[in-house]
Amino acid sequence: MSAAESTPETLQPGAHIPHRKVFTGTIIRAKAKNTVVVEVRTTVAHAKYRKFIRRRQRFTAHDQQSTCRLGDRVEIVESRPLSRTKRWRVRKVLMRATAE
Repeated sequence: MSAAESTPETLQPGAHIPHRKVFTGTIIRAKAKNTVVVEVRTTVAHAKYRKFIRRRQRFTAHDQQSTCRLGDRVEIVESRPLSRTKRWRVRKVLMRATAE
Protein backbone atom coordinates (compact mmCIF):
# COMPACT_ATOMS: atom_id res chain seq x y z
CA MET A 1 0.00 0.00 0.00
CA SER A 2 1.55 3.30 -1.05
CA ALA A 3 1.36 6.58 0.87
CA ALA A 4 -1.19 7.95 -1.59
CA GLU A 5 -3.52 5.02 -0.97
CA SER A 6 -3.50 5.40 2.81
CA THR A 7 -4.74 8.99 2.98
CA PRO A 8 -8.17 9.39 4.63
CA GLU A 9 -9.73 10.61 1.36
CA THR A 10 -8.87 7.42 -0.51
CA LEU A 11 -9.66 4.82 2.18
CA GLN A 12 -12.64 2.58 1.73
CA PRO A 13 -15.79 3.43 3.73
CA GLY A 14 -15.59 1.88 7.17
CA ALA A 15 -11.81 1.41 6.98
CA HIS A 16 -9.77 1.95 10.14
CA ILE A 17 -8.14 5.39 10.36
CA PRO A 18 -5.44 5.50 13.04
CA HIS A 19 -6.07 8.14 15.69
CA ARG A 20 -3.04 9.75 17.26
CA LYS A 21 -2.98 11.19 20.74
CA VAL A 22 -2.72 14.97 20.91
CA PHE A 23 -1.69 16.96 24.00
CA THR A 24 -1.22 20.63 24.76
CA GLY A 25 1.64 21.67 27.00
CA THR A 26 4.35 24.15 27.86
CA ILE A 27 7.98 23.90 26.78
CA ILE A 28 10.21 23.60 29.82
CA ARG A 29 13.51 22.78 28.07
CA ALA A 30 14.69 23.73 24.59
CA LYS A 31 18.48 23.39 24.70
CA ALA A 32 19.05 20.47 22.34
CA LYS A 33 18.92 20.67 18.56
CA ASN A 34 15.47 19.72 17.18
CA THR A 35 14.34 18.49 20.61
CA VAL A 36 12.15 20.10 23.25
CA VAL A 37 10.72 18.85 26.55
CA VAL A 38 7.01 19.57 26.92
CA GLU A 39 5.18 19.45 30.25
CA VAL A 40 1.49 18.53 30.09
CA ARG A 41 -0.54 19.37 33.20
CA THR A 42 -3.89 17.70 33.90
CA THR A 43 -6.31 17.49 36.81
CA VAL A 44 -7.97 14.21 37.69
CA ALA A 45 -10.46 13.31 40.40
CA HIS A 46 -9.32 10.88 43.09
CA ALA A 47 -11.15 7.56 42.66
CA LYS A 48 -12.34 7.33 46.27
CA TYR A 49 -12.35 10.85 47.70
CA ARG A 50 -13.20 12.82 44.53
CA LYS A 51 -10.64 15.49 45.38
CA PHE A 52 -8.97 16.99 42.31
CA ILE A 53 -5.31 16.10 41.98
CA ARG A 54 -2.87 17.95 39.71
CA ARG A 55 -0.77 15.64 37.55
CA ARG A 56 2.07 16.40 35.18
CA GLN A 57 3.72 14.43 32.42
CA ARG A 58 6.89 15.32 30.56
CA PHE A 59 7.31 14.37 26.92
CA THR A 60 10.38 14.69 24.71
CA ALA A 61 9.18 16.02 21.37
CA HIS A 62 10.73 16.62 17.97
CA ASP A 63 10.81 20.25 16.75
CA GLN A 64 11.83 20.08 13.09
CA GLN A 65 12.47 23.80 12.52
CA SER A 66 13.86 24.46 16.04
CA THR A 67 11.49 27.43 16.36
CA CYS A 68 10.13 26.64 19.82
CA ARG A 69 11.38 28.61 22.80
CA LEU A 70 11.18 28.19 26.54
CA GLY A 71 7.66 28.90 27.83
CA ASP A 72 5.85 28.47 24.50
CA ARG A 73 2.45 26.77 24.55
CA VAL A 74 2.51 23.96 21.94
CA GLU A 75 0.42 21.11 20.63
CA ILE A 76 2.21 17.76 20.35
CA VAL A 77 1.08 14.70 18.43
CA GLU A 78 2.05 11.05 18.80
CA SER A 79 4.46 9.71 16.18
CA ARG A 80 6.72 6.79 15.41
CA PRO A 81 9.82 6.41 17.61
CA LEU A 82 12.34 9.04 16.51
CA SER A 83 15.01 8.21 19.10
CA ARG A 84 15.36 6.39 22.40
CA THR A 85 13.03 8.81 24.20
CA LYS A 86 11.26 10.80 21.46
CA ARG A 87 7.81 9.54 20.44
CA TRP A 88 6.13 12.93 19.91
CA ARG A 89 6.29 15.74 17.34
CA VAL A 90 5.44 19.42 17.80
CA ARG A 91 2.40 20.02 15.59
CA LYS A 92 2.07 23.77 16.10
CA VAL A 93 2.90 26.62 18.46
CA LEU A 94 -0.32 27.85 20.04
CA MET A 95 1.06 30.81 21.98
CA ARG A 96 4.53 32.34 22.11
CA ALA A 97 6.18 33.03 25.45
CA THR A 98 6.41 36.68 26.40
CA ALA A 99 9.90 38.20 26.43
CA GLU A 100 10.93 39.30 29.89
